[in-house]
Amino acid sequence: MAIRRLAEEGRLSGAVVHGGVVYLAGQVADDATLDAEGQTADILAQIDALLAEAGTSKRHLLSVTVVLADIRDAPAMNRAWDRWLDPAAKPARMTIQAPLVDPAWRVEITGIAALGPGAPAA
Repeated sequence: MAIRRLAEEGRLSGAVVHGGVVYLAGQVADDATLDAEGQTADILAQIDALLAEAGTSKRHLLSVTVVLADIRDAPAMNRAWDRWLDPAAKPARMTIQAPLVDPAWRVEITGIAALGPGAPAA
């Protein structure tokens, strides 16, 4: 079964498609000067783009992990999440606090999605 790698960069692929599933790498904001709400919105837009490139959408997200550098940013992150979320297609989600590689990053998000109908499996 083929493996399709999307948005490849130095050390990783932004997403990997295999066996009808899309695996998202941890996504961080392009603009690290934003607050946690802004970084979350930036990341969710990136996730939308990666899922579209893979042939699916947020409606097919199965699981999401949100990592916050400071758990006190959870309300700000949730404001952006709630604006973005399709209430009819909520994924399983976990939110944790952990140090991120760049201290300017407040949020990192990863997830797993099923491919949409008619999308290539790899």
